[in-house]
Amino acid sequence: MSVLLELRGVSHAYDGRQVLDHLSFHVEKGAIACLLGASGCGKTTVLRAIAGFEPILAGEVLLHGQVMSRKSLTVAPERRRIGMVFQDYALFPHLTVARNIAFGLRDMPQAERAQRVDELLETVGLALVRNHYPHELSGGQQQRVALARALAPRPDLMLLDEPFSNLDVEMRERLSLEVRDILKYHHTTAVLVTHDQHEAFNIADEIGLMTAGRIEQWDTPYRLYHEPKSRFVADFIGQGVFLPGTVANGTRVRLELGTFEARVPPELPQGAMVDVLLRPDDILHDDASPLRAQVLHKAFRGAEFLYTLQLPGGGRVLSLVPSHHNHAVGEKIGIRLEIDHVVVFPRQA
Repeated sequence: MSVLLELRGVSHAYDGRQVLDHLSFHVEKGAIACLLGASGCGKTTVLRAIAGFEPILAGEVLLHGQVMSRKSLTVAPERRRIGMVFQDYALFPHLTVARNIAFGLRDMPQAERAQRVDELLETVGLALVRNHYPHELSGGQQQRVALARALAPRPDLMLLDEPFSNLDVEMRERLSLEVRDILKYHHTTAVLVTHDQHEAFNIADEIGLMTAGRIEQWDTPYRLYHEPKSRFVADFIGQGVFLPGTVANGTRVRLELGTFEARVPPELPQGAMVDVLLRPDDILHDDASPLRAQVLHKAFRGAEFLYTLQLPGGGRVLSLVPSHHNHAVGEKIGIRLEIDHVVVFPRQA
């Protein structure tokens, strides 16, 4: 596939404070990418630089291989063929749903404009409220209107800035899946910004985890979770604990739970002390297992319990267990390991 968006070594600062630090990534045509990170990491500044709202101090922003931004050059936002969905929806309160969607189509012939609005109303499931005003809609409906309005001119790239943050958790999850389906249906390339990893996992084909103005790891959601490249990624993504271990040789590590094949960093010699990441789905409940662990804490999740377990040697792990296995705190339960990816980091002091 061809690359639609590329950032090469982009840097930016506010009042002398570095916000983006030689940031580079690319997004292929038709892909949905996500910039994920905590508040203040620079992710919204990246979106504004892509859109042309912010100049950059170094590097380049390219669309279809054409430079849109570099130092002392910023192509106007309206010339970039980019659609944008904002956190607060930014709908026009005095316009109906249909007229909000049609707003960016003023140069289109009337019949063609009406057909495009009808098509998008059907796509986002709002045909029955086409004559309603924004204040008459739910938050989820308003977000769909904002998405339809941004899609209306058929942009080459869609930018979404924390688009679900004003919604409750259930609506956020449902709408993120709907938005992914809509973007894929229209073959629209998109970049989403969010601090919510579940939202990122729901919608994105690839995710860039950001910290301090740079990308720590750009990867698929699966690889971010199972193959984090740094402790920062391992801590930020998902849940898990680090168990102490030692390097048995270049491909194996020894834990109190046994010896396992692992991707050991090449700089770590045999006998080196390491920390090994274990996720809750690595530890399976098994009544028949001779390995027992004591329940220290339990959190009910509906279909599952998240158990905090103490191993015989004192280490602690997490385990997701179907909720019909309702064990008491203090009880010992059988466990076994099913680890496909043993992630190893040098021991942290």
